[in-house]
Amino acid sequence: MQKNINIQNKKARFQYEILDKYTAGIVLTGTEIKSIRMSKASIAESFCEFNEQGELFVVNMYIEEYAFGTHYNHQPRSTRKLLLNKKELRSLEKSIKNAGLTIVPLRLFLNEKGLAKLSIALAKGKKIHDKRETMKDRDNKRNLDRIKKNFR
Repeated sequence: MQKNINIQNKKARFQYEILDKYTAGIVLTGTEIKSIRMSKASIAESFCEFNEQGELFVVNMYIEEYAFGTHYNHQPRSTRKLLLNKKELRSLEKSIKNAGLTIVPLRLFLNEKGLAKLSIALAKGKKIHDKRETMKDRDNKRNLDRIKKNFR
């Protein structure tokens, strides 16, 4: 079994401009945490939203069913509650309603105590020309690294 679990949402940094980051706990069942510890999860298509009571949930997060689970196994794509301080929840909810921003999960990891944490970000969607500029910067950096490698 792996010690360092680090599941990332690679598309998030390309599609969104990251404004602020938070680390949130997740409410999970026994079979869900076992699947995460085996790196059988994905946050690529997931997003976060508030319910009527002001609680934050991650939607469309995929956690594969545990192979050795019984009929008590979990649903792979269910909404899962995120745990943050009230102050952080209020500020996130305010910024989403006023500015039209979104909350995107960036990284799913296990902390030193073995608890699953989700790194979320307050983000603003990029326009097409911003995405093109990101791709140009990435290509320029790659070419510059090649030149540096050949120069040595």
